[in-house]
Amino acid sequence: MYFYIVMRNDSLPDPDVGRMLSQLASLVECNTCFPPGDNYPAMVNLLRHLCEPLHACFDIIEVPEELWSAPGAAGVRLNLLATPSSDELGIPEVLIYFHVDTATVGDGWTRDPFLLSREGNLLFGRGTADMKGTIVAVLDALLRLRQAGSSLQYKPVLAFCTDEEGGRYPGIRYLAENHKLPETLLNLNGSAANRIWAGCFGSMTLELHCTGRSAHSGTPESGINAVEAALPALLALTTLKSIVEQRQSAMPASPTTQTPLTARLNITAVAAGDTGSALPGECRIIINRRYCPEECESDVRNEIEDVISRALCPTPLLSWSLSDIGHLPPVSDPDGRATDRWTAARAAATGTSVESFQRYGSTTSSDFGWVQRAGIQHLLLGGLSRPDRNVHGPDEHTSIDDLIALSRSVEYFLSAGFTASVPVTQAAQHDAGSTSL
Repeated sequence: MYFYIVMRNDSLPDPDVGRMLSQLASLVECNTCFPPGDNYPAMVNLLRHLCEPLHACFDIIEVPEELWSAPGAAGVRLNLLATPSSDELGIPEVLIYFHVDTATVGDGWTRDPFLLSREGNLLFGRGTADMKGTIVAVLDALLRLRQAGSSLQYKPVLAFCTDEEGGRYPGIRYLAENHKLPETLLNLNGSAANRIWAGCFGSMTLELHCTGRSAHSGTPESGINAVEAALPALLALTTLKSIVEQRQSAMPASPTTQTPLTARLNITAVAAGDTGSALPGECRIIINRRYCPEECESDVRNEIEDVISRALCPTPLLSWSLSDIGHLPPVSDPDGRATDRWTAARAAATGTSVESFQRYGSTTSSDFGWVQRAGIQHLLLGGLSRPDRNVHGPDEHTSIDDLIALSRSVEYFLSAGFTASVPVTQAAQHDAGSTSL
């Protein structure tokens, strides 16, 4: 049996819902959709303001443009490290990670995506679940711990990073490759469910650019229709899709599905032409490939390029090219010495048992694949996402209950008064001022 002890601190206030909602409203209002990702400076200024009560030290780290530049991306890439001031010495650091960009708005919203709206327990707006809501939950926990003068088990370092939503060079990759980071990293871009992270698939995004020759649609013989000439590639990729999606991973799947995790191949965008009176001279096709940790990255790309090459060989296209526009490597075996403590903290915060948490992976991807490639293996996962939260879709939302639970989880994890695991006899003998759950 797994036990945890919560040391009650009467001076520690409860999570401040009003403060969290006010801060979340300001974060949602700051449009950081990627693409284009052109509003990071405004977000950095806002985050510095929100962190002022923590008396934090700040470090703004810019990613060189040649690393992140890609079609559709604009602006500058500013990553913010915030380290709250502390008198405690000799305790290990933990990096708490957020990405500040959001998915684009898309279609189908019934509310203003950049105005936080509340319906009972639910909070709507772009980024509420993925992942601006996690920022206000963590700030709430840190401020409450500070106000109570609580001793800490870990010294938090907050990392607010760019370009997670499919970017060519996400900010956390640049930090991991160019800066010394703590050995333990808490990634809050995950689920609010009782889950222990087993890792995730890799994601490779490619752009196929086909060049024909524009011409009047009344005299098509004088041109080369790039869309029609690209059709064999689309058909070949569709055939490859059926092959790819038979490949299974040994990574455990969610217990709610009970089906093995399999590779994925999707055509996610096609763009060409803008009028009915002219043949399109160019066509852009975006391909996303989710690959298993067991697959070789170079084999994945070579397979796609080979299929396209054979399909387009006999076409009249003047030229075609295949470019890498986004890549997130897989994450595997992220467990470490703080995994049990984080699981116990989440269980205590939600009033559930540690045994209810199950380890599983997913076919979604994470920029923390780059963190592991940089040599940091131990990664924790939590967050506000749930299957019904419309992350990346219209009317994205989270709940007040989940904000409170995440704030409590971070509070327990960081507090030195929280004991993640103790013998049964010690738990039974613990004083009445503590609670054994």
